[in-house]
Amino acid sequence: MNWKAILTGATVLACSAALLAGCGSTEKAPSTDNAAEMGKIIVGLDDNFPPMGFKDENNKIVGFDVDLAEEAAKRLGREVEFKAIDWSSKEQELASGRVQILWNGLDITPERKENMLFSDPYMDNRQIIFVKKGTTGITDEKSLAGRKVGTQSASTAEAYMDKSDFFKTKVSDVKKYADFVAAFMDLENGRIDAVVGDEIVGRYYMEKHPDEIEAIDTAVGPVSEFGIAFAKDNQELRDEVQKTLNEMKTDGTIAKISEKWFGKDITK
Repeated sequence: MNWKAILTGATVLACSAALLAGCGSTEKAPSTDNAAEMGKIIVGLDDNFPPMGFKDENNKIVGFDVDLAEEAAKRLGREVEFKAIDWSSKEQELASGRVQILWNGLDITPERKENMLFSDPYMDNRQIIFVKKGTTGITDEKSLAGRKVGTQSASTAEAYMDKSDFFKTKVSDVKKYADFVAAFMDLENGRIDAVVGDEIVGRYYMEKHPDEIEAIDTAVGPVSEFGIAFAKDNQELRDEVQKTLNEMKTDGTIAKISEKWFGKDITK
């Protein structure tokens, strides 16, 4: 028996099978956690967070932050993709590399800075109270005692209320929603008495529903700042985007985008 011939034939068959199955290759699909290598920046966002990022009547994602990101990517010579994510899992989405950037009205907080890199702040943000038009008796945070209050899960307002003894002990109920739009709809329908949330988002909603909602112009909790978040190990992308934003600020592009969405320049 010709063992040499048999072994040679077996080796050929094994290699052929490996090639057909792709098992002999150690090459991996390109990772999405390095935008420089991919040539694409994947931006994670809550796509129901107007006017920062949301779907228009044609189901296209638009908004103030979307316009900023598109212009920045254009100047960097990169393609940009907007990926709707579960906002309550945003840190995991960023850490896993499924997105490279969180760019969607994200407040800079000490807790978030432990896990993410941030751009320089580009806009101030307050949490304020919104009520159904014609509501009386709600004038500030303390007047929410005994009331049903709504907010968005994983928001700055939620984080503040979760730590507040007043909201834990004096407020009748704090109802948490997937997004502020759902909270405002319940407010309009009388299911809750007030919404505590981002002033920018709430006032935009008010413009679209002028006969339904009004704002109580007093801050709940500290004034915060919006920033763009990056993975802790992605300093290079953070610095590239920040440099581009600085150029956009200097040449007036950011002001023009702000005027488009807010009627004036409200950026820092």
